[in-house]
Formats: sequence, structure tokens, C-alpha cells
Amino acid sequence: MVLDNLQPASGSTKNVKRVGRGQGSGMGKTSTRGQKGQKSRSGYKIKRHFEGGQQPLQKRVPKIGFFSRVAKPYSINVDKIKQVAELEEITLDSIKAVYKLSRRVTKVKLIGTAAKDLASKIKDENVTTTGN
Repeated sequence: MVLDNLQPASGSTKNVKRVGRGQGSGMGKTSTRGQKGQKSRSGYKIKRHFEGGQQPLQKRVPKIGFFSRVAKPYSINVDKIKQVAELEEITLDSIKAVYKLSRRVTKVKLIGTAAKDLASKIKDENVTTTGN
């Protein structure tokens, strides 16, 4: 096998269809576009989801659901997680130090029966209790 003998595998390549090159080619005159009509003209292009004037599918199906862009606070039950209740100053950083929270959490809400008593310890506006 030498470089000048290389050929593609049989059947792996096809000849390019050259349209509009005369009657003898079999693809002359209308250039395989058929007769008349919008699709046979140059510059024809149809938009991706166009359904011929029929109401499009995305408008026919019912719309469900809603995604709020307002961040909901992460709830922590202080009755179950005692480490948060035992903190001297409650801030978002101090909660993250004792309780594993995601970096995406920006607001925390303390819930439970002992949460109202912790309101005086809170020193961060991103931490709230059920009372306020």
C-alpha cells in the first residue's frame, strides 16, 4: 500500500448532484424543483415551526407551571438542629459554619417553637424567623 494508491472504500462517496446544467443531465429546466409555486422560486425559506398558517403547536397546548425568579429562603427547623439555636450571633456565615448549606443559599428562615426566642440574636438581614 502506497500513498498514491489510496482510494475511499467502495460506496462511501457519491457524485454531487449538479442541477440546472441542461436537458441531457436529467436535472435541467426546473432543476429538480418541480413546477411553479413558492417552493420552486429562488429565495424560498420556511421558518422552522411554521405549520402553513395553522395555529402552531406551542400555542395550541395548554401552558402549565410557573418559575418564580424571587429566591425562596432555605428553612431550618431550630428544634431539630440545636447547633443553630446555640449560636451567640446568628448570621448567614455563622449558620454555614455549623450547618452544611449550599453556596447558592442567600436567605435563611428559622422555624420551630424556639425560633421566636432567637430573634434578638439575629444580626443579619438575610436571616429571619417565623415571627418577623
